[in-house]
Amino acid sequence: MPLFSDPHLAALLALLVACGFSVWLPRRRPGRAVAVWSWLVAGVILVGWLGEYADEIGTGQWTVRHNLPLQLTDLISVVAVLALLTGAQLLVELAYFWSFTATLQAVITPDLSHDFPNFYYFAYFAYHAGAIVAGCLLVFGCRRYPLPGAVWRVALATLAFAVVSGVGDILTGGNYMYLRTKPLHGSVLSVMGPWPWYLATTALLSLALLALAGHAATLVRRRDRLGA
Repeated sequence: MPLFSDPHLAALLALLVACGFSVWLPRRRPGRAVAVWSWLVAGVILVGWLGEYADEIGTGQWTVRHNLPLQLTDLISVVAVLALLTGAQLLVELAYFWSFTATLQAVITPDLSHDFPNFYYFAYFAYHAGAIVAGCLLVFGCRRYPLPGAVWRVALATLAFAVVSGVGDILTGGNYMYLRTKPLHGSVLSVMGPWPWYLATTALLSLALLALAGHAATLVRRRDRLGA
């Protein structure tokens, strides 16, 4: 899909609207409506994520080398759904930080070879944009702000999953989490130098983005307290 094409911009606009609604709803209409919206967002993420796997299996495209759930996006999708359904603090923190760093990058510069109205277009943005909506709803809407030390907890969790993905790459010859090569399509990784240097650059940038996301949550929390 061409970067910032009409279908891409439409997906970004839908994301902005959904995020705005997810912040407004818990603050202005708390109660059952929030629970219903949480379940709906979780359902959209799950349908998009599992639907993509189901289609790959059904069409014979699924392979161990490319389609094991070893991309960070896979973990984010599961965590976002569980965070929406349980409200567990650690899951909320993981969903928020991952969605506003890795997933946001994936939505702005999608590694997507299919365009509208292909099924993969809808599936991709369902679980990617859905995770960002979940982060907005849980943190900025429901005010489940990250606790002290959250940035480091998320950073360690990310590193641990990268190790798992790296083992998967070695065993399958795959490229999970883009640890071996850059994405085929446009991505921010394209401007981060050759392998393996872009891995170090990505790690430093990721840590900076996690810190920035944490700072943003802190600022909003302070504003809420002043307005209380």
